[in-house]
Amino acid sequence: MNPDLAPDDRPLDEALGTRSAADMTTAAAAAMTVSAPGTPAPVAGASPDDALPDEADASVSWGVVVPAVLIALALIAPVLIWPSSTQEIVSAVSSTVVNDIGWYYTLIVVGFVAFSVVIAASRYGDIVLGSDDDEPEYSRTSWFAMLFAAGMGIGLVFWGVAEPLSHYVDPVPGTAAGSESALAQSAMNTTFLHWGLSAWAIYVVVGVSIAYMSHRRGRPVSIRWILEPLLGERVKGRIGDVIDIAALVGTLFGVATSLGFGASQFTAGLEFQGVLAQTPTVLLLVVLVISALAALSVASGLDVGIKILSNGNLVLAAVLMVAVLVLGEPLFVMREFVQSLGQYIQNFIPMSFRTLPYQGVDGEAWLGAWTTYYWGWWMSWSPFVGVFIARISKGRTVREFVVGVLGVPTLVTFLWFTVMGGTALFQQIYGGADLTADDQWTTTALFAMVDRLPGGAVLAGLFMLLLVVFFVTSSDSASFVLGMLSSGGAQTPPLGIRLFWAAFQGVIAAVLLWAGAGAGDLTAGLGALQVLSVLTALPFSIVMVGACVAMTMAFSDELDRRRRAERRLLRERITSLVEETVEAAPRRPHRRWIPAEPLYTAPRRRRQAPGSGSGPAGGRRGADG
Repeated sequence: MNPDLAPDDRPLDEALGTRSAADMTTAAAAAMTVSAPGTPAPVAGASPDDALPDEADASVSWGVVVPAVLIALALIAPVLIWPSSTQEIVSAVSSTVVNDIGWYYTLIVVGFVAFSVVIAASRYGDIVLGSDDDEPEYSRTSWFAMLFAAGMGIGLVFWGVAEPLSHYVDPVPGTAAGSESALAQSAMNTTFLHWGLSAWAIYVVVGVSIAYMSHRRGRPVSIRWILEPLLGERVKGRIGDVIDIAALVGTLFGVATSLGFGASQFTAGLEFQGVLAQTPTVLLLVVLVISALAALSVASGLDVGIKILSNGNLVLAAVLMVAVLVLGEPLFVMREFVQSLGQYIQNFIPMSFRTLPYQGVDGEAWLGAWTTYYWGWWMSWSPFVGVFIARISKGRTVREFVVGVLGVPTLVTFLWFTVMGGTALFQQIYGGADLTADDQWTTTALFAMVDRLPGGAVLAGLFMLLLVVFFVTSSDSASFVLGMLSSGGAQTPPLGIRLFWAAFQGVIAAVLLWAGAGAGDLTAGLGALQVLSVLTALPFSIVMVGACVAMTMAFSDELDRRRRAERRLLRERITSLVEETVEAAPRRPHRRWIPAEPLYTAPRRRRQAPGSGSGPAGGRRGADG
């Protein structure tokens, strides 16, 4: 085969490899396989992963890792030295940026939801993320567990009670004054918006793009390659390096921030239960111990540590959710779930486009603190979550990927927030409790809620265990993804670089907590780092918009090539069948052909009309006259 020929220019037998009618679909897929200009096409019939490095062949891309580490250290240094001042400065910059781009974030997030629905509902959904014969590597249960643990993780535990209560105490500006039940329902609607389809659609855009380019096109598992259909060869140069460096820094900051906040909630739970006081030393020990557990998990590999912990995560979270439901207010919670789900479906479009232009400064401040901030936060996490779910989704169709990532986790998240937040709202409104009385109530609201249930101490201990497991799964998943981005997109990055990132993110979280505690504000450093990670979402949002355009181009081109290849195969098959039929027909012996009727007869004599002058009668009449 001449590798310089494009797939449509190769001889048909060579491009398809078969002329069997039973293999037409597979052959068509081979014929339509596309490569970017200047890059070799994957060999027909071979797995795209044949071109990807494994752990033995993978090497660290120091041109990406070193700049990312230096940028991270440069941004962290002022946070360590002046945590409170840095948070104020960064927050002021962030408020200005977020307020100015709130409309832009709102618009593109709606576009991401539309993109996800379109690719799942159209013919694009039939495309396999891998070779046509590839089967999924993980069962649906393990797949859901891993993507759920990576996608939400500690945030579900931290905000499950705190966010509905926050919106109840401080409702959206412009909310009509009404009863407490109306405010509670509005709080649940807003919580569903922030954690629903919009959040997971952001992950779908990055995840499906990486999965298609790596598993279908045989490219490395790296962010830069999602723009290859749009930029071509340029993704191999400086532009690609900048994209990967930004993804590394954003992922590192986002995960380190979440780990720090998770540790603060864990120690707040210990203090609430009277076990240990929340001191800087305790915080430091908690972060270091859990980071060590994460390093052990990441060293065991994706199929052992991460998979087992994610499955355990899902089981423990389900047990705790059922326990809170049964021991709390099951009838109220289930009615609230059905009603909130209906409210979300009914109001999804107006809430998704909500920018509060007539609420002035209050509207801008609220959006900057919640909705716009959430969209930026999810986008800053999308390189990590997108790469991870792409890595575990080989063999699934685009439709299955979108439905699995967009639909199932959204419903589970809604049920979680209804059980946790709904129970807390019931206690707040009807149970005579004040879960928001403490100054740091956002970290203790969960434990205050379960403390009012039967067996509250046991439930609190199990929730702290869930925090630890989520802590570990978030850290080891992030270390795995950072390793892939650091080694040119290797499916299994070298162990050394994985352990380095696991240790680095733990150290960042620990020292920021220590510096914040020394400055009198425990989470000041983490807050500044969180704001920095959200700011990285602005340039990355442009990459995500480009990914939507690039994937639309790639999917359309693949389907066009498939249709052309199928037509060519059909024409050739019909021609082949006709030729075989004609050649196989029996031949009759040659003999002289004699017609049944003579082909020539003598002409008949014309009948003459009576009285004509010719003939005997006419002659007699003439003679008589």
